[in-house]
Amino acid sequence: MTRARRRILIVGAIVLFAVVGWIIALVLQPAFQRTIVITTGADNGIYRGFADRYAPLLKREGIKLDIRSSSGSVENYQRLTDPDSAYQVGFIQSGTVTPRDTDALQTIAAVSYEPIWVFYRGDATVDRLSQLRGKRISIGVPGSGLLNVSQTLLGYSGITNQNTTLLQMAANDAYQGLESGQIDAAFFIGRPDAEMQRTLLTSNLKLMSFAQADALAQKFPSLSKIVLPRASTSVADDLPRHDVTLLAATALLVSKDTLHPALVYLLLDAARTVHGGEDYFTPLGTFPNLRTEEFPISDESVRYFKSGRPFLYRYLPFWLASLIERRLLILVPFLALLIGLVQALPRLLETRMKKRLVVWYREIKALEDEVWKNPNPTRAQIAQWNEEIESIDANASLIRIPYQYFQDVYALKQAIGIVRDRIAHVAEKVGK
Repeated sequence: MTRARRRILIVGAIVLFAVVGWIIALVLQPAFQRTIVITTGADNGIYRGFADRYAPLLKREGIKLDIRSSSGSVENYQRLTDPDSAYQVGFIQSGTVTPRDTDALQTIAAVSYEPIWVFYRGDATVDRLSQLRGKRISIGVPGSGLLNVSQTLLGYSGITNQNTTLLQMAANDAYQGLESGQIDAAFFIGRPDAEMQRTLLTSNLKLMSFAQADALAQKFPSLSKIVLPRASTSVADDLPRHDVTLLAATALLVSKDTLHPALVYLLLDAARTVHGGEDYFTPLGTFPNLRTEEFPISDESVRYFKSGRPFLYRYLPFWLASLIERRLLILVPFLALLIGLVQALPRLLETRMKKRLVVWYREIKALEDEVWKNPNPTRAQIAQWNEEIESIDANASLIRIPYQYFQDVYALKQAIGIVRDRIAHVAEKVGK
């Protein structure tokens, strides 16, 4: 086997090894995950309701949504920031946690307002939280976002554990406490169409309208001022009988930043379907959106809201688009290398072939120079030159190269012929 062939075989083996290695990696890599573990909130809470509506939408795409309850935003945050936990996605109420740079979390989208309701008993009208000083107030349960928000809002109004009885109670217990007179006021959170809110809004309890909403929202930027329109609960009964000003947190759909981009796009599609309609507080298409600064925004979300799904995810099943996208990270550099090798191989072969001929061109040139430098050679020298040129010719005839390089061989033979003629001309002169 010639050295050139050996080199070609080595290059081919390297290329083949790369292809086989890539195929093995493709086969052995774990299949695309088809389950998303989401941490929500109380079983009958707003977040659980969102997740229950996401589940059938994701199921259509072959994704199972594993819904797991929690005490609320704070616990959801703790679960998601644990790198060893199974939780991948969750809902976090704006303003309830203080994100850190090391959280490794990202916002997929802000999905809904979460109105904060303060219901109370008594004849007097309450429109400022400071009026609740000295009362018995339910402020939510440990681990919930409501607990953090209510404590903060009450703190702005000068209400603390030292001057007021603050009780940590679940929503149902707080409602029963209000009805029985055991407590005087209670904080709740949830949408107006939630079961607890419907019960509260149709009860004899009074709903506080936040007269200081603008000031409180300015002090607590994670909250927004919203208005519950008159008669929005019941037109027939004219409930409520006037517009009610509320404060609202924003529900954020948050994930670990390791969540696969394909799953982010599916969750965004589900969020747009579930939250894209109009409601009491927002016009059509207000949610989902990216108007939040709590956590870094997912790159996929930025792309999605700018131009929709990427091309592959728009026209291919998500699993196939994901497969192609992941493989491109390996395939594109590999193809670039392969193309480079394919382009380089002919040049390498050509260089190798011509190198074989160059050796004999050098011999011819050396012989020709010797002939020109000896104008009066002896017969012995001429005989030696003839022997050398015939040896070069014989060796040139033995060169084995592909057909496409035959023209170079005949160019060599033409050069041999010129030098042979030159030697014959010199011999003729000497013979005279």
